[in-house]
Amino acid sequence: MIMGDKLANPAPLGLLGFGMTTVLLNVHNAGLYPLGSMILAMGLVYGGLAQVLAGVMEYKKGNTFGTLAFSSYGLFWWSLVILLLIPNFTLLSPAVTAPDNTAMATYFFMWGMFTLLMFFGTLKTNRALQFVFGSLTVLFFLLMIVRLTGNADLLLITGIEGIICGVSAIYTGIAEVLNEVYGRTILPLCPVKK
Repeated sequence: MIMGDKLANPAPLGLLGFGMTTVLLNVHNAGLYPLGSMILAMGLVYGGLAQVLAGVMEYKKGNTFGTLAFSSYGLFWWSLVILLLIPNFTLLSPAVTAPDNTAMATYFFMWGMFTLLMFFGTLKTNRALQFVFGSLTVLFFLLMIVRLTGNADLLLITGIEGIICGVSAIYTGIAEVLNEVYGRTILPLCPVKK
């Protein structure tokens, strides 16, 4: 492989960090296994750290949208893991309690609003990225409704929708890598016509 002065595209790292972690969490939401250290570790490292690093690399490339998206969603994963873990630290108990369903619904609502607003930034990119952000918007609002209603059937549907969202991010990231490596479209991203 020939290396040049060109900066690498950090988007696949961020998309795969987001996508793989989202799939794993939503397989849990769909009821196939309990929430455990595997998901939390992915949230901290690949969902969290990898996306923050991708955000920093997008900053160096001058990509404001990529900087905000990857840094924010990386920090989302860190905050979610901390929300789940911090009430278990006996040093902080009982001063810090776990968030109740209303608090978590509000948390997911804020992330849903952020994602909806970011979705508008994808309208000039490609259909694959639009699908990622559109399905993520739906996922956050479904998570909010699940927290408000406690509906187990809706949680299963939410898990399936989350898996679809995560797979779409994996597809988009891999498509960017393969299309660059081969110098032609291997996996279509369906760019928006200008």
